[in-house]
Amino acid sequence: MLTYAFVLGRRVPLLGYADLGFHELGHLLASPFSRTFAVVMGSGTQILVPLGLAAYFWLRSRDRLASGLIAVWAATSMQDASVYIADAPFQRLPLIGGHHDWAYLMSRWGVLDESGDYAGLVLFFGALIGLGGFGIVASAPFNAAKSIVKNKWQRHRARDLPVRAIREFDQPWDDPEPSQVRSSP
Repeated sequence: MLTYAFVLGRRVPLLGYADLGFHELGHLLASPFSRTFAVVMGSGTQILVPLGLAAYFWLRSRDRLASGLIAVWAATSMQDASVYIADAPFQRLPLIGGHHDWAYLMSRWGVLDESGDYAGLVLFFGALIGLGGFGIVASAPFNAAKSIVKNKWQRHRARDLPVRAIREFDQPWDDPEPSQVRSSP
C-alpha cells in the first residue's frame, strides 16, 4: 500500500474508492454548515475516518495489527489528499463534482501560490504515519511470539503452585470463604 501511494504516486486500487466515498460523505454531512467547512470536510473526513479507526483499534480494542494496517490506510489517504492540494493552482485532476475544493480554499485563504508547500506538509505527516503503521505491522509477529512465551511461562509457573494458589491466580474475584475450602488430603 505504501509503495503504491508514496513510491509510485498512485491511488491504492480499492482504498482509493473508499477514500472517495468518505470524501464525498464529508461534504454531505458538513453541508448544513458553512461552505468553507463543508469543503474542508471532504478531505478532512477522508483522512479522519481512518485515523479515528486506527485510534479506536489502538486504544479501545488493543488490536495493534489492525491499528497499524489502518494507520497505513490513513497515510495513503493523506498522500491522495496532498496530490489534490498540490493540484489547486492547476486544476487538472478529473473531479466528480466539477469544483476543485482546494483551489476554492487556497484562493479564499490567499495562499494559492503556496499549495505545493501545504501539500508537502500533508505528504510529510502522511509518510510519518505510514512508517509508524508499517512499524506496528512489522512488529506484530514479534509481539505475538512474546505473548506466547509469556503465556507458556505463566502456565508453567501455575503448575508449580498449590491448588488453592492456582485457583486464586486464575479467578481472584471468586474466592470462597475459608470455611468452604476443603483441605487437601
